[in-house]
Amino acid sequence: MAIAYFYFHAELNYFLPRHHQQVKISHFFEEKASIKDMIESLGVPHPEVDFINVNGEYVNFSYIVSDGDTINVYPISARSVIIPSVSILRKPLNIIRFVLDIHLGKLATYLRLLGFDTLYRNDYEDEKLAQISSNQARILLTRDKGLLMRGLVKHGYYVRNTNPQQQIIEVLQRFDLFQLILPFKRCLRCNGLLEPVDKQSIIDQVPEKVRCLRRQATQIDQFQRCQDCDRIYWKGSHYERLQQFIDGVLNSQTDE
Repeated sequence: MAIAYFYFHAELNYFLPRHHQQVKISHFFEEKASIKDMIESLGVPHPEVDFINVNGEYVNFSYIVSDGDTINVYPISARSVIIPSVSILRKPLNIIRFVLDIHLGKLATYLRLLGFDTLYRNDYEDEKLAQISSNQARILLTRDKGLLMRGLVKHGYYVRNTNPQQQIIEVLQRFDLFQLILPFKRCLRCNGLLEPVDKQSIIDQVPEKVRCLRRQATQIDQFQRCQDCDRIYWKGSHYERLQQFIDGVLNSQTDE
């Protein structure tokens, strides 16, 4: 029987049972296996890992664990104090795009509101989500640890919070996205891009109460239409509420 000693750092302890958190874990094994497989057997999804040190040397996921190895596993946050010579993070994405699982519908709406390309459907099966993430180079956001462990997934993140308003802050902080926020650029329903549209060309598609505003002191003249589903958007009573939400998100950056 061989043994390897694991120590998981910082937020990776989130995935471990209480008795394994912040302590050296003695892991017994009989058959040789890659370090990636052993890490996931202990409960930590591979997309959450940024770099690994074995016996003082940095290795990638293909390393085969040997008897007596001492293994330190780090998340991306550890880069603030450690610069590894070997990183196992996948090639950085040039464009930040997301695909979300069934548990994160409200988060998907918030991401679209802030301008991020976000795929979401409540009928996507796990295999489909993994394929989309891989084929389209999208970051998979999920509340399903098993989904994140699928081999196809190269870029992914397990969303810790259960409150959608806390989830959006968490994701923005994790991927350093505050400077990329471009609100009111995407359709909240289908993720399509919005384009300005002349009021007269869509006047019959908006509610009567909006058309009637033209005869009042308050007049709505700016409209946008989704390029994919043709849904119409305007600055109605909901706009101020959404703007307050966006302001709160932006202000959270200064509260870190």
